[in-house]
This record gives sequence, structure tokens and C-alpha cells, in this order.
Amino acid sequence: KESPEQCNAREVFEETGLKLIFSSYRGIVTFVSDEFETEYMHIFTSREFVGSIKECDEGTLEWIDKKSVYGLPIWKGDKIFLKLIEDENYPFFSLRLEYKGDNLISAILNGTNLRTEDM
Repeated sequence: KESPEQCNAREVFEETGLKLIFSSYRGIVTFVSDEFETEYMHIFTSREFVGSIKECDEGTLEWIDKKSVYGLPIWKGDKIFLKLIEDENYPFFSLRLEYKGDNLISAILNGTNLRTEDM
């Protein structure tokens, strides 16, 4: 069985062709849905890797400016954890996102409720 760190390195290589030299374990996100089973996502960041981006059957890979990500059609909860990754006050976080259909109805950061209307 793989650890989250081993899985991260393997998945990055399989999907991008990049080999991680170093990565930081930044957080875990728990996705709760009224339609699907609960899922967990481990978040890592890395600035140290070697290799070249290869084609991937999961979509088109390209480097984009970080600020441009927020203008893409992404889930409301994704914007929350992306902002947490950028925030130096959160070297590691636990985020629980609850959805009803496509609507984010609850976000709990490190045990504290976030106001979803402000997100």
C-alpha cells in the first residue's frame, strides 16, 4: 500500500511526466456530498521537480498564472483550498466541504465553520 506521499509522487509522474524532487504535504480535504460517497484529497505543493510535461489522457496540461485559476469554471470549495495553499498562515490544514448537489452548503476549516456566503 502507498502512503499519501508515495501516491502523490507516482500520480504526478504518471499524469505529467515530472519527477518530484521535494514536495510539501499541505492539507487534507474531506468532500461530503448528498449524491456521492465521501472522498478525501491530500494536497501537496512542490517547486522542485525534473522532467518535461507530457501529454495526458486526463486533459490538456499547461502552466498558467496562479491568479488565472480563479477565473476558470471550478467548484466553489476548490477556490477555498487554493487560497489556503497560497496563505502562509496555513502550512497545513484540514478542510471539510459539504455539497448538496453542486452547491457548497458548509465549509469547516480546522474545526471552525466558514461562512459560505463569503466564499
